[in-house]
Amino acid sequence: MSWVWRYEDADGAPVDGPQAEDFTNQSDAESWLGEIWKDLLAAGIEQVSLLEDDTAVYEHMSLRAAEG
Repeated sequence: MSWVWRYEDADGAPVDGPQAEDFTNQSDAESWLGEIWKDLLAAGIEQVSLLEDDTAVYEHMSLRAAEG
C-alpha cells in the first residue's frame, strides 16, 4: 500500500506543489502533514486529500482550518 497527499486549490482541483512523499502507512502520512501544512499553505495549496493507492481516504481537507 502507498499513501500519498494530493494538493488542491480552494475548489478542490489538483495543483502542483512540493514533491510529496509516498508513505507506507496512514499515520506517517498524517504526521508529515502535521509538520509541513504551513509550508504547503504558504505555497498556495488550500486543501489536501489523502489517497491510499488510488482510493481517497478523505478528501478536501482545508489547511486553513488548521490555522484556527
